[in-house]
Amino acid sequence: MSATILDGKKLAEELRAATAAEVAEFVRTTGVTPSLAVVLVGDDPASQVYVRNKQRACEHSGIFGRVHHLPAGVPFAELQELIERLNSDKTVHGILVQLPLPKHLDAGRIIDMLNPLKDVDGFHPENLGRLAQGRPRFLPCTPQGVQHLLLHYHLLPEGARVVVVGRSDIVGKPLALMLMQRGAGGEATVTVCHSRTRNLPDLTRSADVLVVAIGRPRFVTADMVRPGAAVVDVGINRVAEGLVGDVDFENVRKVAAWISPVPGGVGPLTIAMLLRNTLLAARLQQESFSSE
Repeated sequence: MSATILDGKKLAEELRAATAAEVAEFVRTTGVTPSLAVVLVGDDPASQVYVRNKQRACEHSGIFGRVHHLPAGVPFAELQELIERLNSDKTVHGILVQLPLPKHLDAGRIIDMLNPLKDVDGFHPENLGRLAQGRPRFLPCTPQGVQHLLLHYHLLPEGARVVVVGRSDIVGKPLALMLMQRGAGGEATVTVCHSRTRNLPDLTRSADVLVVAIGRPRFVTADMVRPGAAVVDVGINRVAEGLVGDVDFENVRKVAAWISPVPGGVGPLTIAMLLRNTLLAARLQQESFSSE
């Protein structure tokens, strides 16, 4: 048996085309172009690639994307001043601070400063709190991409047993909250595991859907997967032979029924969701301005 590939790249292309059409209609009816400000601090090569990809995706979707590139040693006060300026700029609808930040900058403090209506990553405490309460505003982009991928391939039946390996604020925690919500894309029974979970393989083998976001190359091996399961690999790791995920793809695909590749799986969907969130932010702010 060889698993069916969960083609995130193809799905992302479809979603981006749909978003581009919605952006064009929004511009036509309001005269406003959705705008995304990306804050990049330092010269981390991976971050620079991610930011270029986001800027290119914005251009192709009709969204105005602007990168604010600051030196690695920028003082906190200078970064704070930039965030405050972007918060108050009515022509800027979305703000994304590219992570990770240099060690002298507290990412939590920076995220807390963002206007929640412009927090298109969905990381602000207000937005995560709304998600926990079941009334989300912005869904974090990578978890949203995972959810869309599973929905597209009809892999989230009511009551499905989902095991998430990884408890980060960016992926693991919000994804768990999303998958146990009521309604489409939810209704799952979710277990969250991490590096200190006891008897981890016993738990991963219990999953109908296994989502891996632990940041360790090829961490999940074939013996940790139940035959016939769906496996979504969120990881992206640079090793000597190139990019690999958190799943031992070549061996796990012989056991699983469905598997996402790296690259070409969740990554493209993350950017597609960012574009959707930016358009949503523009809509929300336009409604807010119209009611003033």
